[in-house]
Amino acid sequence: MKKTIIDGVSYYPHSNGGGLVAETATVSKTAYIGPDAKVHNQAKISGNASVHGTAEIFGNVAVFDDAEVCGKAKVFDDAKVWGRTKVFGNARVSGNAEVCGKAKVSGNTMVFDNAIVTDKAKVFDDAKVWGNAKVHDQAKISGNASVHGTAEISDKAKIYGYADVTFKIDGSQIYTDNDG
Repeated sequence: MKKTIIDGVSYYPHSNGGGLVAETATVSKTAYIGPDAKVHNQAKISGNASVHGTAEIFGNVAVFDDAEVCGKAKVFDDAKVWGRTKVFGNARVSGNAEVCGKAKVSGNTMVFDNAIVTDKAKVFDDAKVWGNAKVHDQAKISGNASVHGTAEISDKAKIYGYADVTFKIDGSQIYTDNDG
């Protein structure tokens, strides 16, 4: 195996995909690390998880089950990405955030702090979910919307535009603020 040194740390190509894995990280043989992807620090990638494109995983992150992190996405700190979820585009997941179930996080989205995006929820465009917010069921957060604090967005609720939500929204409610 060809060793690569980055910032004094040895990286090796993963046997399934050829992407670089730090000697300090743990990646199962069943996981796929694409040729341009990187896994750093103490990250753990297991199950049938896939990291590809130019995606990077940093810190104490855990990516497992059938989760997919791709495009230019970055997952770092102590975040967890698991289930059949997909984090892609230029999305960022960090802090103690969790993206799980069949959720999709994409675009320039940021999910951080202790936020949870789960079930079949979708967060995309330039949306941000943080604090102790939870987005679940089939809820959609998009545009430049911010969902934070102890907000809980569920069912088929849609939050978009420049909405700033810190409370519970459920059912088929639509909440927006297009004044920007």
